Amino acid sequence: MDNVEIFVVEANGERTKLELPTDMSLSLMEGLKGSGYPIQATCGGMALCATCHIQVLEGLENLDEPQDDELDMLDTLPDADDDSRLSCQLRIADNLNGMVLRILGNPDGEE
Repeated sequence: MDNVEIFVVEANGERTKLELPTDMSLSLMEGLKGSGYPIQATCGGMALCATCHIQVLEGLENLDEPQDDELDMLDTLPDADDDSRLSCQLRIADNLNGMVLRILGNPDGEE
């Protein structure tokens, strides 16, 4: 599979479908930024700033378990839950196909 389809639930509740390439070794954060979402990514994808915080609404069971660095950063967030992930720590790969997410780390504070 050359592309995966993921769906972003927008602030108004609508779902936006994104097709992201699996052959470039990009993180989900890079794919979201490249699709025009205003993710700051202050730390450059090192799991240090949480500006790429997402809530996985569907497809969480297909993801690898978060590593300690990601868990440590998520522990600092007041709105983090069991379905929270840092999109910088997820590689765009076949296991993301069909995932539905909401971006929480939006720099203007909107969800």
